[in-house]
Amino acid sequence: MERRGCLLTCRKCCAKKVGRVGTNKTTASKEKTLIVLALRNQYPLKHLLHATKLAKSVFYYHVRELKKPKEYTIELERIEKIYHEHKGRYGYRRIHLTLKNEGFTLNHKTVQRLMGLLNLKSTVRPKKYRSYRGDVGKAAPNYLKRNFKVTKPNEKWVTDVTEFKVNEQKVYLSPIIDLYNQEVVAYKVAKNARLTLVTEMLKKGLSRLGEAQKPLLHSDQGWQYRHKHYQKQLRDNWN
Repeated sequence: MERRGCLLTCRKCCAKKVGRVGTNKTTASKEKTLIVLALRNQYPLKHLLHATKLAKSVFYYHVRELKKPKEYTIELERIEKIYHEHKGRYGYRRIHLTLKNEGFTLNHKTVQRLMGLLNLKSTVRPKKYRSYRGDVGKAAPNYLKRNFKVTKPNEKWVTDVTEFKVNEQKVYLSPIIDLYNQEVVAYKVAKNARLTLVTEMLKKGLSRLGEAQKPLLHSDQGWQYRHKHYQKQLRDNWN
């Protein structure tokens, strides 16, 4: 009962600490946030915010600021700018690629973590495209066998088709990813999942290879990858 009574009057519990916070509005909000964090394990958050006259959005803003790694200050600012420049349509993979092209040396997992600190998420939701249409064509053996170890570029590639919904319309993305450095070797975007989606992508990817380069190309064996034209493209390059 004693603790419950304190919850109802937590304004008094915090009065001394709150009375000492800085006069600058931003500084005061930051110091109030520290007080709330210190007392959060003892009292409900809504009572602490009420007692300190701290808006919930302001509280979480300062929590994110406190969690920001100082060594990534420039990167965080650039990530946020790229995100808003593209109206929230870029996820961590595309932002990582943009940063890489600008000379930033961050891996995709770090970009994903930093976006989490900024509470940034892509507004475009990818959907796993199901390409199975029964036993169409001939399936290739699974040479990859979950062995993702790679020692050089263009040794192992993976590909898949992903379905997006943009402005209430379906869009299909077919990329080739190099497992060596997660580079997008080639890609094709279309409003349908026809065979040309993967054959044109494959043509772009193969055009980047030297004569001696014959990477293993792994897919989910959907109907496009079983198609005779797609498999002929591979044989012509591999033989």
